[in-house]
Amino acid sequence: MNKITLLVASILVTTTAMGQKVMTPELLWQVKKVSPIGVTKDQKNLIYKVTSTDVKTQEDTSKTYMISLAGGKASEVQDYKTLLDDKSLNKDQKYKAETDKVKLEKVFGSDYYPAFDKSNVQIYDALNYRHWDTWNDGNYEHLFVSENKDNATKVDVLKDEPFAVSEFVWTPDGTKVLYVSKKKSGTNYALSTNTDIFQYDLVTKKTTNITEGKMGYDNTPSFSSQGDFAFLSMERDGYEADKNDLIVRKGDIEINLTKNWDGTVQGYKWSNDGKKIYFNAPVGGTIQLFEVDVNFKAKKLPTVKQITKGDFDIADLKEIVGNKAIVTKTDINHAAEIYSVDLKSGALTQLTNENKEIFESIALSDVKARKIKTTDGKEMHAWVVYPPNFDPNKKYPTLLYCQGGPQSALTQFYSPRWNFQLMAAQGYIVIAPNRRGMPGHGVEWNEQISKDWGGQVMQDYLAAIDDISKESYVDKDRRGAVGASYGGYSVYYLAGIHEGRFKSFIAHNGVFDLKSMYGTTEEIFFTNWDAGGAWWEKDNKAAQKTYAQFDPSSTDLVNKWNTPMLIYVGGRDYRVPMGQGQEAYQILQLKGIKSRFIYFPEENHWVLKPQNSVIWHSEFFKWLKETL
Repeated sequence: MNKITLLVASILVTTTAMGQKVMTPELLWQVKKVSPIGVTKDQKNLIYKVTSTDVKTQEDTSKTYMISLAGGKASEVQDYKTLLDDKSLNKDQKYKAETDKVKLEKVFGSDYYPAFDKSNVQIYDALNYRHWDTWNDGNYEHLFVSENKDNATKVDVLKDEPFAVSEFVWTPDGTKVLYVSKKKSGTNYALSTNTDIFQYDLVTKKTTNITEGKMGYDNTPSFSSQGDFAFLSMERDGYEADKNDLIVRKGDIEINLTKNWDGTVQGYKWSNDGKKIYFNAPVGGTIQLFEVDVNFKAKKLPTVKQITKGDFDIADLKEIVGNKAIVTKTDINHAAEIYSVDLKSGALTQLTNENKEIFESIALSDVKARKIKTTDGKEMHAWVVYPPNFDPNKKYPTLLYCQGGPQSALTQFYSPRWNFQLMAAQGYIVIAPNRRGMPGHGVEWNEQISKDWGGQVMQDYLAAIDDISKESYVDKDRRGAVGASYGGYSVYYLAGIHEGRFKSFIAHNGVFDLKSMYGTTEEIFFTNWDAGGAWWEKDNKAAQKTYAQFDPSSTDLVNKWNTPMLIYVGGRDYRVPMGQGQEAYQILQLKGIKSRFIYFPEENHWVLKPQNSVIWHSEFFKWLKETL
């Protein structure tokens, strides 16, 4: 028996307790990752990738397969690129576009002092010196255009510009290439979300900002078969979770197709004839597929129509082929597999079933939607996940799951970290409320968390745990609250206001001290928007309210802490730097409260390495066993 197996064996007694296997941390990493690559040029077959992970070696092994869209058995393919359209080539395949890194700025000691090539120094004069989990090394991802057969003619479209390109697409006539970039640098970059779409003309060599004046995120440019243009756009600069609208253009005509629709778009694809656009978006605790007509002569905006319905997520919209959409589908009990969707009926047909053996071999959880009345009289959706072989005549420890974001959709996702199936399999009921701030319940509901982190949303959490606790099968003496990022903030905040509801807490990379968070996080636009501004702006009423009332590290809240807490931090998390967790842990230890601090030096805001993940889950359930 290897060390990893020994590590988890003691906490997985429920695996065979009922005579049937359930999900375990090790088994979770045996689940294959299935992802569509594309549809073949003849529109008859799907190319997809299957990735398996070896926890012992921490290495991934990928294989590529082809399967008929009509169904059947998949066959492995080695050289599939010639079977697919090459998106990097223009219409006549004369020119090729590709991205590559370019060193533009001095950063290291050796950049400034070449003689000291063994120095280990980084020098910065502005913000954006690090992002997510990487320090700025002076390189920028640029777009290059060259004649397809002669890379010697390669042209840097952003020559000498300290900006990066995130995506690109050719115009239908092949004379121009569009690319997405946030053309701000340093401190201005950290303060803004103003990403634009630029057009580079191969003939004139000129670049034009074609979304100038639109102040939020503009991205995902594409063209229909008729040459019409579409892209996604957010309205407000600095608001990363703003309503994401679908915009189309034809000549000088521009239409916001989703302006009157009370939702936010994730991804989209044109219909083959260019008369419709299909997109996926969160709704009611799920992610579903929608359609909207494109008619530039219409006198009023079109009505958005929902195509699919059910307790699942249409997690990725990959292709439209005739009257079918190629998508990935997940639910709380199943990882992503590829399906086709009949665009008229919404019927789903499964194309891949790579994880059939695993999911058929284990007992699955019962997942139910629950409607909860909030303290301000609203109806809140929640998912309740029950342990396999659930017996309503027994009592179960129960976990309140606090979602991050703070404006991330809480849907039927399947994740190697926050995995409800795994939690329930260890004998816990999980209640996951779609509290204030969640997309999929209207724009107003989604926006109510901004500048109100510790307000109504905390009452939503308490309403959720109080509501499920009315059930006889919930053990009120064994309740915990868990979460990461804003969910970790929620745990820290609830620790000061829960009034004895919870017996245990777990926080992963959570925001604890709002002032130090403002001083160390890398995307200042986020804290400016959600907190209302900087803590030192004494005349800024919104900011002063946030730092006075909604800071988990405040004296009033910390003095009420009396409950055991497990804290995880990642050494390469620059979004919520590890100092946040260190501060909270130090307070817990000095107050004599049972607590544990787990540090992952190489992990960022997530836990991505397989063995680290197994240990993360093992310590998670070990802590709950000790404290619940």
